[in-house]
Amino acid sequence: MTFVHPYVRRTVHAVGVAALATGAVTAPAAATSTTPTTAPTTTDRRHQAITIFAHRGASGYRPEHTLAAYELAIRLGADYIEPDLVSTKDGVLVARHENEISGTTDVADHPEFAERKTTKVVDGVAESGWFTEDFTLRELSTLRAKERLPSVRAGNTRYDGMFQIPTFDEVLALANREGRKRGRVIGVAPETKHPTYFRTVGLPLEQPMLRSLRRAHRDSSRSRVVIQSFETGNLRSLAQQTRVPLVQLTSASGAPYDLAAAGDPRTYADLMTPAGLRDVATYADWLGPEKNSVIPRDAQGFLTSPTPLVKDAHRARLKVVAYTFRDENRFLPADFRDGTSPNTKGDIFGELERFFEAGLDGVFADYTDSADAARDWWQRH
Repeated sequence: MTFVHPYVRRTVHAVGVAALATGAVTAPAAATSTTPTTAPTTTDRRHQAITIFAHRGASGYRPEHTLAAYELAIRLGADYIEPDLVSTKDGVLVARHENEISGTTDVADHPEFAERKTTKVVDGVAESGWFTEDFTLRELSTLRAKERLPSVRAGNTRYDGMFQIPTFDEVLALANREGRKRGRVIGVAPETKHPTYFRTVGLPLEQPMLRSLRRAHRDSSRSRVVIQSFETGNLRSLAQQTRVPLVQLTSASGAPYDLAAAGDPRTYADLMTPAGLRDVATYADWLGPEKNSVIPRDAQGFLTSPTPLVKDAHRARLKVVAYTFRDENRFLPADFRDGTSPNTKGDIFGELERFFEAGLDGVFADYTDSADAARDWWQRH
């Protein structure tokens, strides 16, 4: 099976939706490969549900983690929107990819906050900048979001300065409001960022998050909420406190910070062994691996054969959602790049097909419309 002809056909839909988001239409060309890749092992999974998680909202089209990005992702067909959660000084959860905000806000342009710039050690790494836990919500509300990848997504910089940093409560309210308007439940997938760090500075994330979910009537197993973490301890604790499904995120390298801080030698690789997955399944419902853990790339950047990870996770009764799928060449395997410019959009549909064939239950995507179009075609053919 190939995506050559469907890719051209689906482009009509995807470009039309992208035009709504960006105001410009540029039809991508199908990417070609000069080096063959190992053929994937195909399975008949056409009826397998595939869930689309809008990674930080429609972050390919709007500055990430803004209400505008989340609202656009919903319009483009996202099943879930994904807010990363960090805390303010006064204990309010807000949506930012990191607690260091110089790359995603205009904080550096505010002279009244110049003295707040500092250096901190977060998860064992020294970082310099401005941190959410040093600002009250009222102070953060004076800042405005900006595009995190301006050299990659220059078109998004036109929105710099337009949007505030949303609270988790505001994200939940948006999802509920849009769900009522559209007659479907919009899922929300909060990720607790650096939970051990925030606990050590007296601002634990878990209880404020659960209180917000309760206030929004989103705290049941059927409320289409999943909670994510790269750490293990807070998920184990949350499993005793909520019926909301949990996602154990993993990386292709390194270890959960809470385990490392406690002197536990286990790594993410250990969590992804069959025995490790069975242990994860005692407290979580999903595994969220980096996509290279599902299908690695060779030295030239081409996809190889799928690892046993998805099958092993399914045997442990875990669903699998991989991250992060992005349309630009710089993020794509060499198989699916179009031309030589790193910022040109390549054949994301071809990449997604390979991962769908590997058995994924969900994907995190920056371009919701691309993921939705690829899923639609794959499930119909």
